[in-house]
Amino acid sequence: MTTKKKESAFMRPIGLSPELEAVVGKGPMPRTEVVKKLWVYIKKHKLQDPNAKRMINPDDKLAKVFGSKDSVDMFKMNSLLSKNLEPAKK
Repeated sequence: MTTKKKESAFMRPIGLSPELEAVVGKGPMPRTEVVKKLWVYIKKHKLQDPNAKRMINPDDKLAKVFGSKDSVDMFKMNSLLSKNLEPAKK
């Protein structure tokens, strides 16, 4: 007898805003994958403040996702990211 393992909410594909898709690629994808790709983008474009690694200095694309060009603490990034996520359509 096999039981189907319940899918974690973090692994469930979610829809992405057009602004977020411009940064991480076409959705839907799991939130964990979104965050992973967001960090790849941040590191590739050297958007981490070299003196304060916790701070992200958004470029134009990322500013559209975060809603501002102001520096963002990496721990607040997820709450800003939530505004660009929506349940995937079935």
